[in-house]
Amino acid sequence: MPIEMDRERFDALVDEALDAIPDELASLVHNLVVLVEDEPPAHEPADLLGLYDGVALTQRDSSTLMHLPDRVFIFRNPLLDMCASEEELVEEVRITVVHEIAHHFGISDDRLHDLGYA
Repeated sequence: MPIEMDRERFDALVDEALDAIPDELASLVHNLVVLVEDEPPAHEPADLLGLYDGVALTQRDSSTLMHLPDRVFIFRNPLLDMCASEEELVEEVRITVVHEIAHHFGISDDRLHDLGYA
């Protein structure tokens, strides 16, 4: 059974997950914004938990022009739907935040799965 949680508390969970990222890694994140949306875009699977939209640091070079920030989306309702407890939700939010930020560093889904973040 999915759990219920208001938007403010959910946003706080995302903030806590971001705060838990080690400073050494967080200092390497540039031009990235994390956004919480209720649902994934219509063209994406309804159960999508997060999405990275941008150019990974490993794919940038000196010819890369300044552009709008990369974006990480965390999708609230699919996360709430998949979790049966707040403890489970806290862990899934943490995993989703780390997973999507890892894409900013160019880490693939396969590698994230190997590391336990998929």
